[in-house]
Amino acid sequence: MRAVLRIVDRVLLGLVGLVLLAVGGAVLAVGSGVSPPPWWVHQGPHDVLLGDAERTRWRDADWWWPAVIAALAVLLLLALWWLVAVLRRRRLPEILVDTGDGAAAVLRGRALEDVLTQEAGRVDGVERAEVRFTGRRGAPRARVRLLLAPHVDPGTALDDLTARALAHARDSAGLAVLPAEVRLHAVRHHAERVS
Repeated sequence: MRAVLRIVDRVLLGLVGLVLLAVGGAVLAVGSGVSPPPWWVHQGPHDVLLGDAERTRWRDADWWWPAVIAALAVLLLLALWWLVAVLRRRRLPEILVDTGDGAAAVLRGRALEDVLTQEAGRVDGVERAEVRFTGRRGAPRARVRLLLAPHVDPGTALDDLTARALAHARDSAGLAVLPAEVRLHAVRHHAERVS
């Protein structure tokens, strides 16, 4: 499913980019003196986007300009939401693994994430683990989120994660260091009232 979303995201981004590039190039060409076709919006370098006739056509309709501004605001918010989603989704697609003989192999970032997630989930008292690698191919950084049971000591869980799961991931990837940001969250259990 994620691969399909990534493909759709790239196709939509490519189409929007092509449309903006074509429209911007056409406006630039008309502005520099190229004569446009008769159906084009701008007819010359001194033409405006909205002339007096277009601006005053809907003057009697009180709903027109608020609807236009609301639609543009919604488009802006959707574009900002998409931008934040794309920036937050930044993952490390592959990690360079030092084989020890001077050569380097490439390991899929998701594969190492899945293995580290499973191993972190086996730490005593961890109810759920999430791992994401960021950074560069040769210098990855791990971002780990652990959901701990209420009875677990966070320091002990962090020591176990560091000594076992993160050390195994670092050694298996042939890294000298594997910086990690670990966020610990506790499960909240609500007591039931007995009457």
